[in-house]
Amino acid sequence: MASDPHAGRAPGFEITGWEQHRAWQENVLPPVEKVAPGLWSIPVPIPNNPLRYVLVYALELGDGVAIIDAGWDTDEAWSALTSGLAQVGGGVSDVRAVLVTHIHPDHYGLAGRVREESGAWIALHPADAEFLASRYGQGIEGLLAEMRRFLLRHGVPTGPVDELTNSSMGVRQLVRQATPDVLLEDGDRAHLPGWDLTAVWTPGHTAGHLCFYSGERRMLLSGDHVLPRISPNIAIHTQQTESPLADFLESLTKVAALDVDDVLPAHEYRFRGLAARVSELHSHHEERLDEIEKVVASEPGLTAWEVTTRLTWSRPWDEIAGFMQRAALGEALAHLVVLADRGRVRSAGELPERWEPAD
Repeated sequence: MASDPHAGRAPGFEITGWEQHRAWQENVLPPVEKVAPGLWSIPVPIPNNPLRYVLVYALELGDGVAIIDAGWDTDEAWSALTSGLAQVGGGVSDVRAVLVTHIHPDHYGLAGRVREESGAWIALHPADAEFLASRYGQGIEGLLAEMRRFLLRHGVPTGPVDELTNSSMGVRQLVRQATPDVLLEDGDRAHLPGWDLTAVWTPGHTAGHLCFYSGERRMLLSGDHVLPRISPNIAIHTQQTESPLADFLESLTKVAALDVDDVLPAHEYRFRGLAARVSELHSHHEERLDEIEKVVASEPGLTAWEVTTRLTWSRPWDEIAGFMQRAALGEALAHLVVLADRGRVRSAGELPERWEPAD
């Protein structure tokens, strides 16, 4: 007998993307689906990544389509996107707009190539747009120097520091650099005929992450902000806000107040019960805060790196490598900053920075 996918979930959570859920369980790509009138879901594969695919949403317009996110800039992703758009009834040349939830490569990477093919306009939040040049353009050397100082400050040993500093360099080739044509602020209406999409600024996963809300359809396109199964990586690094976890938790409360039935995330599968899922995410991070506080209390004077290596992860620490170690460090540090803001731990102010109980 198959296990109950709702077992242990908050009351009110309901899977609606059953084909996507089945595909997730079977480790295959889900189908292209018409999920609502005029709205399609197109899975675009992500190479060598546990998330496996990003869900690009195609919105039918009178003279073409708009897409939410685009995928990595690889031939496989391009083929999947073009094939998916063909099932919608058009092609890349029919794309009029690319609304990007955030600047990570699996969302932003193909936006430039789509614009080259179609002339579509690209929209992004300004808080993410300001980092494009330093992340994907000519400013990379300065960014790498900042990252190295950041890692040393937080206790990464000199042995792995070079590898971790450069651990995200490989994905730069999966992004077609493209300056956005439109900057969407919180509350701005996207100019898409027939659609009432409003940009909802939800910082946390990135400084400028956007969700898109339709009040008429009672629908939220949630990007990576709210996923049905996992929490997105919420990490401090050189291109983040001072307290991304505090931003994320506040943004969760913000979207939970929206009048929403259907949640369309960028990964995994569609669901209903936004408030229930937000409650689960809040609980998860409170549990993580408690775990980290206990680690600091048991060994006062640990660096953020040392705290990270002592936490519970999805697999043993020695099986985590490269960029994922760096992401884990940033996540642990984001929780430490919230604990400090709440008066539960404090920084000893040394270099490398160390943490101890506040009492």
